[in-house]
Amino acid sequence: MKKKLVSNHYIHATISGALQAGFSKQKLLTQAAIPLELLNKPRARITEIQLANLIRSVWRETGDEFMGLTATPCRLGVFELMAESVLQSKTLGGMLQQSARFYSRVQNDIEFSIEQQGDIVNFSITLRHPEHDPNHLFQEFLLLMWQRFSCWLVNEQVPFLDTRFNYPEPFHNNEYAPMFSGKLLFKQPTSGFTLHSKLLNLPIIRDHSELTTFLKQSPLEILRRIGQDSSLHSQVRRLLLQQGLEQLPTLEKIAELLHMTARTLRRKLKDEGISYQQIKDRLRCDTAIRLLTAESLSIADISQLIGFTEQAAFCRAFKNWTGVAPSAYLQSNT
Repeated sequence: MKKKLVSNHYIHATISGALQAGFSKQKLLTQAAIPLELLNKPRARITEIQLANLIRSVWRETGDEFMGLTATPCRLGVFELMAESVLQSKTLGGMLQQSARFYSRVQNDIEFSIEQQGDIVNFSITLRHPEHDPNHLFQEFLLLMWQRFSCWLVNEQVPFLDTRFNYPEPFHNNEYAPMFSGKLLFKQPTSGFTLHSKLLNLPIIRDHSELTTFLKQSPLEILRRIGQDSSLHSQVRRLLLQQGLEQLPTLEKIAELLHMTARTLRRKLKDEGISYQQIKDRLRCDTAIRLLTAESLSIADISQLIGFTEQAAFCRAFKNWTGVAPSAYLQSNT
């Protein structure tokens, strides 16, 4: 498999804060297995693994999760504590709210905000002292972290609508499309990303043991460029998420969006061993199971969120999916 490479720019940007604090350039690069001479070769490229190792080297030497790119350092282990706290959230929306609340309590260098305008949710990240991050490395790392961690938690390639940057398009702009999701917007009032409000109900399905593995592999799991699952049923599932669960489209509409006939779509899904109805049922079932134990949601609320006009119809469907009624499932999980 061809190794994925990133620009020499990221070597300079990653170690800039550590160098300002007096740490050794040679030691940082040696620990990451990056030849020192690459610093003076603008066209040089390094692998994602080398970049991940360089970030680890900076973390280890400085003892600062913010890599020396903020006014005050952040102790190692803070992201891990945040990740453990959001694992208690039921949905992607709950995770975004909890993560923003967590960091607002433990540091003063980053401001997070979540605003909803109609069907669109804006998640913004603002550095209070951007002069400490002149290459925008830390700000971009935060954006990547929240997008990739969100996708990992729900085990879905979340269809973010755009990623925003509050600075002009840089010279290494060709690096951005493979890393960030959605349309790339520069010279914006704030940096952040947007998504459809219906996606806030995506259920978090990861557990603590999976989180332990994720953290051991970080920051590589954050930097790794996520490849889309090319299977047709995954494409259909992503389209359904974009449309929202409250009123799922017909097979004919999905076929139209995929530029094929309904007959062709049905046949190709059958070749993958699944039907359109099964995709819809699995998506609704996955969401319902996770939402069922949310304290603020009743069975009636959940039935509406996933597209049932009658609670009784949802209860019948849920029993067909899981073998038990929603009330029984709730009782067994409280």
